[in-house]
Amino acid sequence: MTKVCVPTAAHGGLDDLVGEHFGRVPTYTIYDSETDTVEIIDNTSEHAGGRGLPGEILSALGIDVLLCSGLGRRAIGILTGNGIEVCVGVNGTAGEAIEAWKKGNLPKASEGDACEKHAFHDHH
Repeated sequence: MTKVCVPTAAHGGLDDLVGEHFGRVPTYTIYDSETDTVEIIDNTSEHAGGRGLPGEILSALGIDVLLCSGLGRRAIGILTGNGIEVCVGVNGTAGEAIEAWKKGNLPKASEGDACEKHAFHDHH
């Protein structure tokens, strides 16, 4: 079974747009490739006023793959450290992102792919 998560901009499921900021999106659309089912969960991370980091929350949900527009170096480290494959540069709808992933058209992210506008900068 593979659980794929797409940060999304609302509650539209596969028809919803991919959210631009992984940690601050209102929802995560989760696709289960084994059962071909979709679940939409609210982002309850500390970025959205809740508790926990988004990567930790997704790990606890058993997510295997994250498809997103971009995210910071810290998030990539937390996700990959928890065994979650990360693909960046995704746009369009959640459904389009999942189809691109199924076809193998999305590259895996590394810390070098971190979005600079989402990174924490050391001002020494």
